[in-house]
Amino acid sequence: MNWIYKSPRIGKNEKEFMMYKFRTLKNNVHTSFTQKQDYTWCGRFLRKLKIDELPQLLNIIKGDMHIFGYRPEETRHFSFLPGPIRKILRTEKPGIIDISSLHFFDEEGLMQIGDPNETYWMRVRPLKLTLQMFYIQNRCWLLNITIVYIYLKKILWQLIKK
Repeated sequence: MNWIYKSPRIGKNEKEFMMYKFRTLKNNVHTSFTQKQDYTWCGRFLRKLKIDELPQLLNIIKGDMHIFGYRPEETRHFSFLPGPIRKILRTEKPGIIDISSLHFFDEEGLMQIGDPNETYWMRVRPLKLTLQMFYIQNRCWLLNITIVYIYLKKILWQLIKK
């Protein structure tokens, strides 16, 4: 089994790169909106604690990403973003963590309510873009420290909860 999942993403200057994650879904699953039976034997655990994101440290070493910054867009979705947002994103290097990743820490839980496609594209995605733009326009070391603190608190809560 291949333990690393590669996903084509768009980074700074609209350069395409492969973003790495630990594989958490079974090989035959090809959906963005997952259910319990779609995960590998340890996939839910890896995602719950955000351990599946660790291979993105390779993307940082390669220079494709920063630790802090907006989540990189899937190549297939980038052209659908509004022009002014694409213009801002093309000047920035994406990252592993920002405000939107905190706000949507349990995004999968939201996708279980109603139609997942509608929920994502009509509710989640617009707010993610708003939070990402806010982060880009207001980032500073204090905001980054606050993000790390809240992120670690959320991960600790996941460990305590079950």
